[in-house]
Amino acid sequence: MKKYVLLLFVLLLSVQTSAQYKPWTSAKQPLKEIKALKKQIKKPEFRKVDYLITDYGAVGDGKTKNTEAFKKAIEKCSAEGGGRVVVPNGIFLTGAIYLESNVNLHLSDGSTILFSQDSNDYPIVFTRWEGMECMNYSSLIYAYEEENIAVTGKGTLDGNSDNDNWWFWCGATKYGYNTSRPGRQNPARAKLHEYMAQRKPARERIFGDGYYLRPNFVQPYKSKNFYMADVLVKNSPMWNLNPVLCENVLIERVKVISHGPNNDGFDPEACKNVWIKDSYFDTGDDCIAIKSGRDEDGRDIGRPAENHIIENCEMKDGHGGVVIGSEIAGGAKNIYAIGNVMDSKNLDRALRIKTSSSRGGTIENVFFYNTKVGAYKEAAVRFNMHYEKPGNHIPTIRNIWVENLTVDKGGKYAVFSDAYESSPVTDFTMINAKMVGVQIPYKVDYLKNVTLKNVTVNGQPLTELKP
Repeated sequence: MKKYVLLLFVLLLSVQTSAQYKPWTSAKQPLKEIKALKKQIKKPEFRKVDYLITDYGAVGDGKTKNTEAFKKAIEKCSAEGGGRVVVPNGIFLTGAIYLESNVNLHLSDGSTILFSQDSNDYPIVFTRWEGMECMNYSSLIYAYEEENIAVTGKGTLDGNSDNDNWWFWCGATKYGYNTSRPGRQNPARAKLHEYMAQRKPARERIFGDGYYLRPNFVQPYKSKNFYMADVLVKNSPMWNLNPVLCENVLIERVKVISHGPNNDGFDPEACKNVWIKDSYFDTGDDCIAIKSGRDEDGRDIGRPAENHIIENCEMKDGHGGVVIGSEIAGGAKNIYAIGNVMDSKNLDRALRIKTSSSRGGTIENVFFYNTKVGAYKEAAVRFNMHYEKPGNHIPTIRNIWVENLTVDKGGKYAVFSDAYESSPVTDFTMINAKMVGVQIPYKVDYLKNVTLKNVTVNGQPLTELKP
């Protein structure tokens, strides 16, 4: 009897899962979803009260360390109900900044927050590093379980990183590493992987000094209503903008110029309801990379990246323009990229989905619409299920819709897919795509339910994708 009950449960679960998955049949469907989602994502409102950091002892000479002044101003602002903590014209050196609820950190035109190169200025906090939970250096701007927080204004956030500070910790000679100087992240990275595989409690995975795991730049963690607008972000130690497990994230008119190792531009991780628009990326890694955690941590937490809009952004250098992965074990769904422009001889791909069987997870409902691409190197559309070491969790990629795509100076491939026979990329649609300058139209292995309508490569119709 128990066997029959178990079998019935499995069948019901299978039917329910199948019923929930419905691929789009027209662009009208995701466009309608985008319209509804935009109504849900709103920027937080703040009291119209300013707290000038110079009133709390800050000196904008580029030399005086202002960590305590920022702390005092932010704490006072939050305690009194919120408002703007204002950074005036000048260069304000500081260590880590912790954002509290109802605080808008506002950088006036002509202001720079210059972050310290001393790792001692970044206390150990609960964070994620490459999608793995641990105790490590605070991000340069950090928040944990806060609400209604913002970083705005036409000033500059300067991470102050270079080949002599932070970057060489990656262990690459290109970024200043050599055997005569201390600092290489690989042993600690391997140890963190080991802790994760053992499912060691995250707060017992303690790193920091002597481990050389670089902090990210801006990381609100488990927070709600995060807003960022107008600032220039440059020279990050590692990932630039990395909200983790956040809900209701709005980014607009932000410029990220950062060419260090792993200098991803915008990496929302396991977030829900995210809208980034009218922003600019010129980076040393992926311009935008949507994530949901690595391997065991991503699967155990089980929080997908969900409901993301990427609109009217410009991408220059980067490993990919719009990327999903590779830390994507929690899955991703309802990812909409519309009206974006990409162009650089140093841009590898336009749309990239990267994962592996050590990750697992389902990536579904990806809409790539009205995209203009100048130059790229490898592929306009790239699927990769073999990005890192194999494991026992074969991923799923399905319902990928590309429409109204133009490419002026194509790279090696138009479409490049590397999947599993047991888990082909399923329901891939490409409509109204004109790609020129491409060396090889496509290289694919396992695809299922492919629709191509009005697609040309170098002036020739592309009507099928065969292995």
